[in-house]
Order: sequence, then structure tokens, then C-alpha cells
Amino acid sequence: LRDMLVNHLFGEASARVLVEEYLSGIEVSVFVLTDGENYVLLPEAKDYKRIGENDEGPNTGGMGAVSPVPFADETFMRKVKEHIIEPTIDGLKKENIPYCGFIFFGLMNVSGEPYVIEYNVRLGDPETEALIPRIETDLVDLLSACARGQLKGKSIEINPQTAVTVMMVSGGYPGNYAKGKFIQGLQTTAPGTMIFHAGTKPHGDEVVTDGGRVLTATGLGGDVHEARKLAYRALEGISFEHSYFRRDIGVDLQQTGGR
Repeated sequence: LRDMLVNHLFGEASARVLVEEYLSGIEVSVFVLTDGENYVLLPEAKDYKRIGENDEGPNTGGMGAVSPVPFADETFMRKVKEHIIEPTIDGLKKENIPYCGFIFFGLMNVSGEPYVIEYNVRLGDPETEALIPRIETDLVDLLSACARGQLKGKSIEINPQTAVTVMMVSGGYPGNYAKGKFIQGLQTTAPGTMIFHAGTKPHGDEVVTDGGRVLTATGLGGDVHEARKLAYRALEGISFEHSYFRRDIGVDLQQTGGR
């Protein structure tokens, strides 16, 4: 609190704090696309916010994500739909707030019960890099139907494979960091992996760093173990001066028998 309120660690974003009930559990991010009347449920994901392994150190914008989340089974998701998603959309209608687009439900799983931590009217990052590769339905068609208010009856096909996304960041992030570091190895993406740029920019024929969170690697595999191997194999081929990434993304889900 002293760093945020006195030392202005996050600038205006930490000028005020909200005191809430402490919830002990595991976080999960749930996403829907709604036209204001109907909605389509997108794949869920778990993200890893701390800079250090074993969830140590300060919070970041996100250091990695896994989708699907093993505990988000049919029973858990039914509770989410009935007690959170549908009442939220109904509440928007009752308050005459027309809304069309994504809703991001930041939830906490407390002994099998979902609690809302936050809402966002966007997708998440790095959750998006894990969930989008699992969507097999044409996303443009869904977005078009949403914009026209025609999501009723629309369904979505989801790849049953597991996606693991790992963020590569600049040394010093989430504190002070340097920019303009030349990135090597972007031309050698391994099969089964995808690289998503974030804090990068072109510099002549090269690509250089231009932010704290620089890029992500996503691996898509049959389970968490396989997807992790693919994601980390991709990152091992990419480098820039003082680069850093967590090496434990998904380990906790792998140990609990995640898909």
C-alpha cells in the first residue's frame, strides 16, 4: 500500500484502493460474447499474474495462461452461468444499459463455488492468446452476428486440446526496463506453436522490444504437459538482452491432472 499510495508505483492507477473481503481459492477467467440478449460462452482460462515463479513477487499484467482449466467442469460452469453470467446480462437489460461485445468475468473458485472478483468489457491478456487458438468456429461470423443482435441459436466449437501461453518480458518489468533490444529467433517458430507480439516494433529489417511485456508463445497440445513443452520450446529459440519468462506456467495444473 505504501508503494502504491505514497510512492505512486503504478501512477494514477494506484491513487485509490478498494478494500474487499478476502477470498481464498483459485482464480479463473470466464469470457462471453453477448449481443445484449443472448450470449456465447468462450473457453475459460487461468492466468498467472506474479512476476516470479511460485507466484512470488509483484503483480504484472499477466505472465502466462492455461486453457482449459481442470476444475471448471460442467457443474462449476453451470453455477457460473446461472448465478453470474445470466443475472449480469439480465441486470444490464433491467437498467437499460445496451451492451454488445465481450464480458470478462474474473472469478475465484472457493471450494467449488464461483465468486466474482472483477468485470471487464474486453478479453484478457494473456488469456486471449490461450483461448483464441482453441476456438474452431469462425470468430468473424460470431462477431458479425453479435453486432447485428443475432447471437440467438449460435453455437461455438472448441478444440478439446490444451493451450499454454507464456509471456516473455523485458528485464526489470514490472518496474523500470529498457527498450530497443533486438529480438532474435522470431523466424524459427516450432510446429504447434504461435508467437503473439505485444511490446515490439520494427527497426529497419529487425524487430526490437518496445514495452515490458514483449511477446507470448502459445503451445497447443493434448494435455498441459505437451502444451507446456511446445510453448517453452518456442521461447527457448527466441532471445533478447535481459529477457525473462516464468518457467512454471501450468505446473500446478499439470500436477492436478489437467487436460
